[in-house]
Amino acid sequence: MPIAVFLCNECNAPIEDPALNARIVKLFETEGAEAWHTTSVEDLLSADTVCQKCQGSGRTFRKETDILDVWFDSGSSWHAVAETDPDLRDAYNRPDRTVLYLEGGDQHRGWFHSSLLASVALRGRAPYTHVATAGWTLDELGRAMSKSLGNGVDPVEVAEKMGGEIVRLWVASVDFREDMAASDNLMKRCAEIYRKLRNTFRFLLGNLAGFDPAQHEVKFANLEPLDKYMLARTRELTAQVLEWYRGFEFHHIYHAVNEFAISDLSAFYLDVLKDRMYTFAPSSLARRSAQTVLWKITEALVRLVAPILSFTADEVWDYLPQVAGREASVHLALFPKPEDVYPEDPTKLLTEWKQIFAVRDAAMLVLEEARQEKRIGKGLEADIEIQATGDLLALLRVHHGGLKEILNVSAVKLLEGPTLSAAALPAAGTKCTRCWNFMPVVSNYGVWESVCTRCHGALTAMEVEPPSADEVNA
Repeated sequence: MPIAVFLCNECNAPIEDPALNARIVKLFETEGAEAWHTTSVEDLLSADTVCQKCQGSGRTFRKETDILDVWFDSGSSWHAVAETDPDLRDAYNRPDRTVLYLEGGDQHRGWFHSSLLASVALRGRAPYTHVATAGWTLDELGRAMSKSLGNGVDPVEVAEKMGGEIVRLWVASVDFREDMAASDNLMKRCAEIYRKLRNTFRFLLGNLAGFDPAQHEVKFANLEPLDKYMLARTRELTAQVLEWYRGFEFHHIYHAVNEFAISDLSAFYLDVLKDRMYTFAPSSLARRSAQTVLWKITEALVRLVAPILSFTADEVWDYLPQVAGREASVHLALFPKPEDVYPEDPTKLLTEWKQIFAVRDAAMLVLEEARQEKRIGKGLEADIEIQATGDLLALLRVHHGGLKEILNVSAVKLLEGPTLSAAALPAAGTKCTRCWNFMPVVSNYGVWESVCTRCHGALTAMEVEPPSADEVNA
């Protein structure tokens, strides 16, 4: 509200009259702050108003119209918003409060400054604990957006064409503290990233079908080594994302989550899990181990992206397995704690898996060479021989049981050698007609021929009745 001040034309002194101030406050309450500019001096002052300094009459006064009213209005907004609202007052005055002011960099001499002056004068403290300043939005050529150039991007139009999530994802993708570029092409790139993230969530949810955490969750100690690694990696991501949220570094979150979804999940973990998820018996410990970790990853990831992908996160939340005491919306839930995702210090495990991934890179290289030379087709048509020495060989021997899954081949043989090397060989054994792995032992399951021992056990556990000969020949 503007400061109502009358000055004496004779001596330039302000009027000090509580009754006059009360009358002006009442006028503002009924007609608004513009009444100061639209109401004449005669209507605001009474005929007997006198200057206390020079005793001049009421007709010798003028209204103060300096621009102080604009900055005082914004500079006192902390009081109008927080201190006069009973629902906000207590939280605003707590010693451990968090108050963020967000505006453009030009407000360092404007709203930020006037708010600081008013609050320090009245309360002896700053009105905010954090200040975030945004840069200017430019087109993809670095030019300021303007109507004359016709290079503006309307976020409403983008939301109508691509969805509001795309606009939010673009905002998260740029460092808002610097000048940022926006264009239709950049929005389309964000739309493609969004499609990949959404598909990743769909795959995660699809593989949780039939999983009830209350009944099927596998204890941490019994998880498969690969599954433990993915939880450790998720803990690492969680700790990083939480730190970036604290620093308003949303662009780092955007890139890290995108990299995690595309590289760690889609290109690696979800790919190598297909054998376990699609061919093992639904109730097997190895499959439940994978589902436990997929559930925990999805629970963590959906909470981490909720401030950015608001509607998508809420939608994913509705499809996640229900747990007693779970919040109705992801936006009522807290961020995951790193130690809740993975209960141990992950440093040693992550270091070990960096060595395993170096071995995997060497194996992937020779597998690709074998494909190019037409010696194999898919990875399951190959066996891998790996030579290593010392601590690396010892580590590989510990993980020998899981290397076949990690490399997506039919068998892995470890040999001692002077340096790390890998060789791809045509797979030995017979191809299982169910899982397509080449196995040394296959048998018939009813009329089904060449079923490996593992698939035979899965079919038996699922009590699958083999088709009759007539059905097979039909």
